[in-house]
Amino acid sequence: MMFSTISGSRLCALPLIMALGACVSFGGKAPASMLVLTADNVVAAGTARTAAAADALVIQIPQVPRKLDTNRVPVQIDASSIAYLKDAFWADKPARLMQMLVAETVSAKTGNLVLNEVDAGGKAVRYISGSLLEFGIDAETNEAVVTYDVVKIIRGNATEKRRFEARRAVTAIAPAPAGAALNAAANDVAGQIADWAG
Repeated sequence: MMFSTISGSRLCALPLIMALGACVSFGGKAPASMLVLTADNVVAAGTARTAAAADALVIQIPQVPRKLDTNRVPVQIDASSIAYLKDAFWADKPARLMQMLVAETVSAKTGNLVLNEVDAGGKAVRYISGSLLEFGIDAETNEAVVTYDVVKIIRGNATEKRRFEARRAVTAIAPAPAGAALNAAANDVAGQIADWAG
């Protein structure tokens, strides 16, 4: 017989596996495209910076509310409800994308040696951290909104905190225009942070 070499336990498992396949996806259709942040200010290829790890500026990954702990684009419908923009997906979560954008912008605009925490090995004395509060679309105003509460920590000095925000009009609440507007607003905020970080 066709199933004579399959043990009884395996035969019992077959219906379960087939049923599981009907309700669980082991992958998914990849989106047609993914959104990224592109820095307006970039470090030129070949640029070298040398400094002691203690003199480096560490840019930490910001904290985010649950609505931003995803690679989807939130749309604020009104004061009490949000939705996610259909077919719009970031290549990474907003916190990580913003950390990389701020690091690149600060490095390009200030000339600082900018590291992440792993590279600094716990020796740095200057840190930029904080909370990315908004990173999405406001449907009531048709604007992309980026709001970042930034904390500047220098060991031995007073800690400073400042809120940065930028808004950009969106021509349509759709993936491409939303991504472009959020990229512009994020670059604005990153530039403000770089000017403040010094």
